[in-house]
Amino acid sequence: MKQTLIPCIQMRGGTSKAACFLASDLPADSAMRDRVLLAVMGSPDARQIDGIGGADPLTSKVAIISPSIRPDADVDYLFAQVNVDKAIVDYGQNCGNVLAAVAPFAIEKGLMKVQGAVSKVRIYMVNTDQIAEAQLPTPDGVVEYEGDTRIDGVPGFGAEQVLTFADIAGSSCGALLPTGRARNQFDGIDVTCIDNGMPVVVLRAADLGRTGFETREQLDSDDELKARLESIRLQAGKSMNLGDVTHRTVPKMTLVAPPTSGGTVTTRTFIPHRCHASIGVLGAVSVATACLIKGSVTDDVAHTSRDDNQRIVVEHPTGEFSVMLKRDQAGNIIRSGLIRTARLLFSGFVAVPGSLWAGHPKENI
Repeated sequence: MKQTLIPCIQMRGGTSKAACFLASDLPADSAMRDRVLLAVMGSPDARQIDGIGGADPLTSKVAIISPSIRPDADVDYLFAQVNVDKAIVDYGQNCGNVLAAVAPFAIEKGLMKVQGAVSKVRIYMVNTDQIAEAQLPTPDGVVEYEGDTRIDGVPGFGAEQVLTFADIAGSSCGALLPTGRARNQFDGIDVTCIDNGMPVVVLRAADLGRTGFETREQLDSDDELKARLESIRLQAGKSMNLGDVTHRTVPKMTLVAPPTSGGTVTTRTFIPHRCHASIGVLGAVSVATACLIKGSVTDDVAHTSRDDNQRIVVEHPTGEFSVMLKRDQAGNIIRSGLIRTARLLFSGFVAVPGSLWAGHPKENI
């Protein structure tokens, strides 16, 4: 049976990699689309040897992009997290790192015209019904990927892209504090359940008998800790209006400890069962927001001020992630901002078995 070739651009967005597709190039039926995406990545398989996935949740991601019919957006962005070792495609969250790939992709594919030396792209995040704005350099009528901006978790430097969010509180759970409280307790452990763009359960590492400074490898091999975190996660998921999260990748679990490198807070994040090499973009926004909420578990851990505009520096295993937060006079978070870089890795076609999906005749070989 011949292979089916699907137009694809692979992008690095922030500290993640994603296969980026036009929605019109994928099956219209959602179940068939999921099977195609699993085949694209080579899942389920721990090595993803028969696909383009990188055997890690951070490199097994998909962005599905289309022109938007909304008056407040230029393009629609649907994020898919393809499980590495299970036949699961999860749409229950955003990915702020992959979000950084959306505007460049839109321009590369002709969905957006360059507006000058700097272009702005309004992005509707389908997963959570929210709007983000990306501002990126486009000198000489093309996307500029090279620059002098460095982000931890990515070698070298790239062109600065500014991402801003006006209102992402409760994007998945319906409220910034979906349980209605700044602090809850599960299995005798105090937690803060928060959703400012990403559902996160924040816990003090010390409450679980850990320092919060362990390496990623140490935490990945800590079966006792992971069992306790999963028990809490399953209970918190229901309390956060997410239902049964057994087969979902949200909420994320983040251990916090005092900062060690001049930042605001130290973190170790699980996504949800493996320790993140850094921290997700929107996960960092949620954790940063928790640092400004009175009564949260970060109260005696995070180093913050009373300023309405704050740069929250979230330390993680491979460096730090800075989040800019703005509060109104009542103390409510009204705007979140961050800086990312992105790079086009390849543009061409990805092949899936023709017996799985015949695709369009012109895409077959």
